[in-house]
Amino acid sequence: EVQLQASGGGPVQTGGSLRLSCAASGVTFGDYVIGWFRQAPGKEREFVAATWWYGGTTAYADSVKGRFTISREDAKNSVYLQMNSLRPEDTAAYYCSSREGWVAGGPRRASEYRYWGQGTLVTVSS
Repeated sequence: EVQLQASGGGPVQTGGSLRLSCAASGVTFGDYVIGWFRQAPGKEREFVAATWWYGGTTAYADSVKGRFTISREDAKNSVYLQMNSLRPEDTAAYYCSSREGWVAGGPRRASEYRYWGQGTLVTVSS
């Protein structure tokens, strides 16, 4: 059974940084894509970033490109989301998710992911 656990959220001021972690179990990481999504109150869940183990392939939403970095640590079966230059509009619950296989441009729709972890809340104050 695939299980994902997101952590690392919390309050931060505008311009600050946070690193989110996603610990995965029950997956063979080489086959899986790990994605980060976020959902603000009253809004739809939106794609943030994704990574595929093969070749370190990554994809980012335009809104976070240049500020956020997705990375992985194979020995810990973990994926990280380093978030820099945070803005109030980044405030949301952040979720990690997984699916098998990459698609051109990266899988960016929540419906394309099979497994989901619980969210971790990021609150950016101005």
